[in-house]
Amino acid sequence: MTAGTTLRFLNLGHFFDHFFLLIFPTAVIAIERDWNLDYGTALTLGTPIYAAFALATLPAGWLGDRWHREWLIAFLFLGCGASSTLAAFSRDPLQLMISLGAMGLFAAIYHPVGLTMVTQISERPGRSLAVNGAYGNLGLAGATLLTGVLAESFGWRSAFLLPGVVSIAVGILYLTLTLRAGRLARHDRARSAHPFARSARSTQLRVFTVILLAAFFGGAVFNGVSITLPKLFEERLSDITSNLSAIGGYTALVFAVAAFAQLPVGNLLDRYGARPVLTSLLVLQIGALFLIADTSGPLVVPIALVLVLLMFAGIPVTGWLMGRYVPLQWRSRAFAVEYVLSLGMSSAIVPLIGGLHSFGFGFDKQYLLLAASAAIVFLAALALPAKVPALAKTVTTV
Repeated sequence: MTAGTTLRFLNLGHFFDHFFLLIFPTAVIAIERDWNLDYGTALTLGTPIYAAFALATLPAGWLGDRWHREWLIAFLFLGCGASSTLAAFSRDPLQLMISLGAMGLFAAIYHPVGLTMVTQISERPGRSLAVNGAYGNLGLAGATLLTGVLAESFGWRSAFLLPGVVSIAVGILYLTLTLRAGRLARHDRARSAHPFARSARSTQLRVFTVILLAAFFGGAVFNGVSITLPKLFEERLSDITSNLSAIGGYTALVFAVAAFAQLPVGNLLDRYGARPVLTSLLVLQIGALFLIADTSGPLVVPIALVLVLLMFAGIPVTGWLMGRYVPLQWRSRAFAVEYVLSLGMSSAIVPLIGGLHSFGFGFDKQYLLLAASAAIVFLAALALPAKVPALAKTVTTV
């Protein structure tokens, strides 16, 4: 199998990875109706998928360094597909939670394994990572749109069943091509692919601290908005529509338009550095969170679009900082710590949102709390170096 074909499967893998993670936040609206649950209680059923996704990331990365990565990607397609299919046949909340937990375990494979493969086999890893990231963002949009349409037309179970079957088919095709090729060539070679800023240790530690704060508090904003957006639209657009497919369509529109927001940010980072880019994005993000907290009716859609655009635009910043300031010899471990913090927040945010909603704290108050989280990241970002660092290249073997 050629490197180009493998990259296409890896892009699909990123799409499916984010797709499966976002089925539940839209389907939960139909589940609460079907099982006569309030939104807060129904939303907590999704805790296992995000908890498993967070906890399994480090083991998945460890396994990826010691086993064939192409086989793990096959397990991603097959495992997520099988788990989603099982979720479709759940007869009670416990069965659904077990299925979602299994889905989170398999979904955890992608970021430590898939992104490593992208950088390993691509002739232009920067461009390939940007395209791959766009596929992941489109997975968010596709999940909300298809889940809304299927749940409204055929019931929430179909929203898990159809993607599950398709993912299994893709996994079988990928595995067949991989076996036919014997095994995927790893394309190991020496290349100058690790520009690094020769900075003082205090600067490196300061930057890494900002990265961790951004992962934790920025993760709260990113996951809080992503998970609650379908329900926010259902509540704030109630005078316009209560149709779940329409709600999913509005959410998908927001995610789809914002999907490519990160592509131009790389050039801005290289030209101006992280501090002006990140602080500018955060000031605008805080303003959008304040606006959307108190907005109802059709205006909520364009404000949500601006908010998600700003969120997606900030995705490359921490990776850029890692590449510029974190020494290569412990950079992969630094990435792992960042992902664990971010994913840990995503698992914690689900029961937190559900609990707050059940106790009468609506999205008007919750989005103000998210604005406070973004403000913490803004204050931390002020500690970043003001200028773009001079780079030294080191030749390594990938």
